Amino acid sequence: MKILVVEDNRDIAENIADYLEPRGHCLDFASDGKQGLQLALDEDFDVIVLDVMLPRMDGMTICQRLREANIATPVLMLTARDQLDDKLAGFQAGADDYLVKPFSVKELEARLNALLKRIHHFGDNSALRLADLEFNQQTLQASRAGVSLELNPIQRKLLELLMKSSPAVVKRDRLEALIWGDLPPDNDILRTHIYSLRNVIDKPFEDKLLHTVHGVGYRLAES
Repeated sequence: MKILVVEDNRDIAENIADYLEPRGHCLDFASDGKQGLQLALDEDFDVIVLDVMLPRMDGMTICQRLREANIATPVLMLTARDQLDDKLAGFQAGADDYLVKPFSVKELEARLNALLKRIHHFGDNSALRLADLEFNQQTLQASRAGVSLELNPIQRKLLELLMKSSPAVVKRDRLEALIWGDLPPDNDILRTHIYSLRNVIDKPFEDKLLHTVHGVGYRLAES
């Protein structure tokens, strides 16, 4: 999993990292609310571990802002509060799960895995849509204006990520990491794949959806 941990307690953050990173998970950290919100808006994460009490912006506000921005990334909230009203407030803010401090990092990983499975089970069956472009995450078939589109595996990966992130810009390094992991090739290769994807989803149609943001990355959005 790619996990964002927003936690201002260094000991807790290090404890989470010491357990999860050796088990193959990729973690990013933020120590205050504003930094955490910005990371969650700019990057794509599988799950977010979010402390309630944070400097600069509290976890409840962060969760509300993410949901208002239509970011559906599962959120597990960490808190020292174990009252029912506090838990209900977290769920009302958009949290998906709740873990009271002190907690076991083993239980944390189990809950994160359960959240991810739940999202995949219930979410991936539905199609992604943007204007007249559609991509079915279960069948991996794409169409535009009712016309079936032939995509190779890399094109499908790029399209899925860009549609999930729309209308936000997806940075080049994020796209490269999706396809090639930690060993991306030279920049021209990604540009070539984007060019071929554009030929399939845009060239035969009047309205263009795939846009280049020079020096940054790419975005799918209506003009």
